[in-house]
Amino acid sequence: MAHAREEALPTNTDSEEEFGFSSGDDDLEDESIRFKERYDMRKDAMCNENMVPSGAYHTRAASKCCSIFSAEGNLNQCDNDSEQTPAAKRARTLSWKAETDVDQVSQTLRFLPARDPGPLLSTAESHSPISLFKLFFTESVVENLCHNTNAQAARAALKGRKYKWTDVSVDEFYRYIGLVFYMATVKMSSISDYWRQDSIFSLPFSATVMSRDRYRTISWNVHMSNPDVDEENDRKRSTAQPDHLFRIKPLMNTIRLACKAFYHPRRNLVVNEKFVACKAKREVTAHTKAKLTKLKFFILSDSSNGYTVDFSVYTSKNSLPTDRGFSYDAVMSLLDRKALGSGYHVYMDDFFTSRKLFADLLALKFGACGAYRDQRKGFPKTAANSLNRNSSRGSIRWIRDGPLVCVKWMDLQVASVCSTIHAAFSGERVQRKIKARHTWKAKSFPCPAPVTAYNQHMGGVDLSDQLLQYYATQHKTMKWYRKIFLHFLDIAANNAFVLHKELQGNMTHDQFMEELIAELCGVSQKAAPKQFSTDHVPIPGAKLTTVVRRIATLGRRICVHCKAVLGKKQQTPWKCQACNVHLCLQLNRNCFQDWHKSL
Repeated sequence: MAHAREEALPTNTDSEEEFGFSSGDDDLEDESIRFKERYDMRKDAMCNENMVPSGAYHTRAASKCCSIFSAEGNLNQCDNDSEQTPAAKRARTLSWKAETDVDQVSQTLRFLPARDPGPLLSTAESHSPISLFKLFFTESVVENLCHNTNAQAARAALKGRKYKWTDVSVDEFYRYIGLVFYMATVKMSSISDYWRQDSIFSLPFSATVMSRDRYRTISWNVHMSNPDVDEENDRKRSTAQPDHLFRIKPLMNTIRLACKAFYHPRRNLVVNEKFVACKAKREVTAHTKAKLTKLKFFILSDSSNGYTVDFSVYTSKNSLPTDRGFSYDAVMSLLDRKALGSGYHVYMDDFFTSRKLFADLLALKFGACGAYRDQRKGFPKTAANSLNRNSSRGSIRWIRDGPLVCVKWMDLQVASVCSTIHAAFSGERVQRKIKARHTWKAKSFPCPAPVTAYNQHMGGVDLSDQLLQYYATQHKTMKWYRKIFLHFLDIAANNAFVLHKELQGNMTHDQFMEELIAELCGVSQKAAPKQFSTDHVPIPGAKLTTVVRRIATLGRRICVHCKAVLGKKQQTPWKCQACNVHLCLQLNRNCFQDWHKSL
């Protein structure tokens, strides 16, 4: 029976067309099935011709059958064990059941996390946005970034780059990060627009933090690794396999450790892929259907709040540690049982889902649920009692093969989901809008348990993407590793916000980012930046007159500064053109200047 359970799930992951690697095991398995079918037909024919009892012929042919199957490496027993049907054949022979048929989960996993789920920080202490952000970008990390950035700028100067450069300090680099977040919050069409002074859309804040040229030179030279060692790694391209992630590894490893150190996820996890647009053509990029070159991240997040627990960066298909496909390797590399614990439920989309992956996750005490592609090997392909285009909305079909249940549900179209966690149907219903007699009404439909859980917890992907996208710090740059640096900033800010929300929960995302920007830039959030305008000039409070008697008294009004500060009703003929308030302007009393200093 143990062997039967192992055979319940196939050994291959995806089709050859999907990932471009050999699937020799499945070919041998299919050939063995065809041999057995031919062997059975030949046995029956010879029994009929020679009038030999079927059992006698079976006895003589058993040894030959066993030797052939053993040589192929697919079967270790002879025809007497024919009841152990391979999973690929069962997938073609099993028939679909309806929601009226009872299904039960074969195994229930006990949730045993390695640490208490949630933030691993003291709830008694007050945590400011900048203190949480510095958990990921510590002063030692920023100091190392400054060292590498200064070294890169020195190398650029030796190559003939003509721009003024002074070494960047830790405080200045934090201000630079603050401006990056500010530009992600306040959208403009180009970087130079943040320093424009000749437009009604001028933004004075950036100029008070850093000059435009200084911001640009820092952006051109941001570096996460030692530039001298970069050259040594680049030389390996023609001689050996280079480390494609060498330029980002120092910071990437630090961010990954920090993500796991200060928060432990709750039970439901989500694996997702995220793309960052990039113009580079390197080993770390991937091409989408729209023929756009993008950087690909594989992200493990907490479904309840969108916290990024761990992530990895795609390199290339040629550097796979196993032959299961890079989607399989991506999931397995993100799930560390020693660090996480056991009993977790992992949700994923059809890009990752495969029978081999679900079987290996279950062996590690991880339940899995995900949408699947019908054409992938090992999933049910039988048409007996299956759904079709004419099936009514809410129709359910399911097949259980050991611990794995595959369900199909008719919504507007057929949804295919498999799970090692849930039963096929446990009575859940969902509301859908339908049109009847020219009016839209809500109607309840039965829904399989795996589909309901998939829709619920895959919302964590949308939440994580929303948090990262609202304040995405992406600039137009040709350097792929600088694009990744900006994405690291997004992950750190997003996780810092989630920690603050879990610990205190008294800020919205907008308020958190505003306070973080102010603290990084070293300014007060409440105090607006000083605006220097040529409109703030003193003008007469009334029209000029040629009547000498009225020159001294015409247009005189009470000075607002004298009344508010001194409590006196001093009259003055002068007022501010921009503020439209009367202010004293005398040799012994300059209320005009004092008033504008207090703004």
